[in-house]
Amino acid sequence: MFDRQKKYTSVMLIDDNEIDNLINQKMIEAANMAEYIYTHTGAKSAIEFLKNIEKIDTLGHQVLPDIIFLDIDMPLMDGFQFLDEFEKLMSSTREKCKIIMLTSSINPRDLDKSKKYDYVRKYINKPLAQESLESIDL
Repeated sequence: MFDRQKKYTSVMLIDDNEIDNLINQKMIEAANMAEYIYTHTGAKSAIEFLKNIEKIDTLGHQVLPDIIFLDIDMPLMDGFQFLDEFEKLMSSTREKCKIIMLTSSINPRDLDKSKKYDYVRKYINKPLAQESLESIDL
């Protein structure tokens, strides 16, 4: 279990399924993992959010999420397309935001593909569980 103090300032959930986002948010809150939780139901809005934060200069770095939980299968922009766009962000953003693939995909090719991205630190299958949260040490 996490210490009573929050381990991270903020995390971001990116999943087109609002129920999954809600459940994952509740798990993160119960684990006392982060002070702030940003949720996005689309990868496009999440990448735009990160781009806008980059424009805030010194304050932006404090607002950026420490961890991004990213789903793979989403309409308009999937998780891998998000990662391609993420690579275009500023190096300070890429260094601060650690990405965890949180997906229901059991396709071994998705796991292999995720390993090609330096920013993906972990691959977790849904649903997000207490044990998964406790194993996160980035």
